[in-house]
Amino acid sequence: MNPFTVRLNLHGDLDFFVRSGAQGRRIERSLGEKTSVKDVIEACGVPHPEIDLILVNGQPVDFDYAIASSADIELYPVGARPTTFKEKRLQLSTDRAFVADGHLGRLARNLRLVGLDVAYDPKAEDEQLLYTMKRENRALLTRDRRLLMHAVVRTGYCPRSQNANEQTVEVIHRFDLLGSLAPFTRCVRCNAPLQMVSKTEIIEKLEPLTKIYYEQFRRCTGCGQIYWPGSHFSKLQMRIDQIRLNSNS
Repeated sequence: MNPFTVRLNLHGDLDFFVRSGAQGRRIERSLGEKTSVKDVIEACGVPHPEIDLILVNGQPVDFDYAIASSADIELYPVGARPTTFKEKRLQLSTDRAFVADGHLGRLARNLRLVGLDVAYDPKAEDEQLLYTMKRENRALLTRDRRLLMHAVVRTGYCPRSQNANEQTVEVIHRFDLLGSLAPFTRCVRCNAPLQMVSKTEIIEKLEPLTKIYYEQFRRCTGCGQIYWPGSHFSKLQMRIDQIRLNSNS
């Protein structure tokens, strides 16, 4: 087979993944054999879970489509969608449960704070993350693009920012979660749901001043951690309000 050239045009923020030295949003590659469009895309550094629509010479294709001759390839992420080919999307938008890698602890805590289901183990290896993702049907959150490129990954996202609050807004935008937020309903330590509990049930576990000044308590159904609106509550509420505000913009 004679060599042929493919030209990729990256829409939205997909140029985030372009390797240094590449020509911005437009990339050319020379191929010498039939290659799946997924392999072509990931060879440029863009993980497949970040792609919502692929157009090859103007027609929508899936990741298995084989490129065998010169072609123009348009790549669109979730949120940067043309109005056509709505039925040809590659990413699901119904994910409400996540698994975060060990470098995203503050993001995991933030997402739990606003009531989202996030599995997180700071010591988890890649194999364990992928196992949890597949077994529990979770979307993978990681800044390791090579991990996102793993064939078993169905849905995932690479936060662009290194700031946890900004990452939280990104995830809410990417998975359309604003209507699913339920602050202070999930344990930030272990991820289990919280339950309202009477003061009398847990009074022996409270510090003396807490017994005097607070009446409303929640207890984790998993690890038993007790929560109440103490002095730190206003700071957490301000963080949540800012996340909501930024997610609405």
